[in-house]
Amino acid sequence: MDLNSRNRKELVDILKNSGIDSPEVLNAIGKVKRELFVPPELKNYAYNNTSLPISSHQTISQPFTVAFMTQLLEINPGDRVLEIGTGSGYQSAVLKELGAEVFSVERIYELITKAADTLSNAGYEVHLRHDDGTKGWPEEAPFDKIIVTAGSPKIPKQLLGQLATGGKLVIPLGDEISQDVVLIKKEFDEIQEKNKTGANSYSEESIKYKMKRYKNFKFVPLIGEEGWNI
Repeated sequence: MDLNSRNRKELVDILKNSGIDSPEVLNAIGKVKRELFVPPELKNYAYNNTSLPISSHQTISQPFTVAFMTQLLEINPGDRVLEIGTGSGYQSAVLKELGAEVFSVERIYELITKAADTLSNAGYEVHLRHDDGTKGWPEEAPFDKIIVTAGSPKIPKQLLGQLATGGKLVIPLGDEISQDVVLIKKEFDEIQEKNKTGANSYSEESIKYKMKRYKNFKFVPLIGEEGWNI
């Protein structure tokens, strides 16, 4: 076993001891070669359980944060997953290892071109788009799961609109200092569902959302039409 393989195994053990209990997520983390997604000068730190800087003043998220948010989504093989904030491409790779079809949107051109090369060279096929992530990817909606990898002051309505019924969205919400990771499940109100008149005939008022909060995380800001206007 080479050094990177040993480091991946040790990282999985750290995540397991930190409360990540999904075998599928732990297995995915154990397969993705994180050293491919960090700058060359930081490869020795690739398996530290910490965020690391990448280009354009962005970061590759802490492995615990990646595992935690991914675990909340409960990815099933074949799920169509929208990722907002491609960054280095590491989160996309973890989602692919779980069997998802991944659609990832990144607003910074330098990052998405680099991520495209890295993902392709690592053998991951991901649909990529250079755009304002707060607008989502309406042409490919609806999505079974949506993950936002940057902190937002609010939940973008366009992303909620692109989430399939029964789907889950995970997003960091808060100010520019700290955020809570919020898990949202989109479902129909049972009473309204009984009164529907036909397929796709629900009104917006019949939709309800279940929400859970997990406190004290730190992300780069989500910049865009429905995020931070910086």
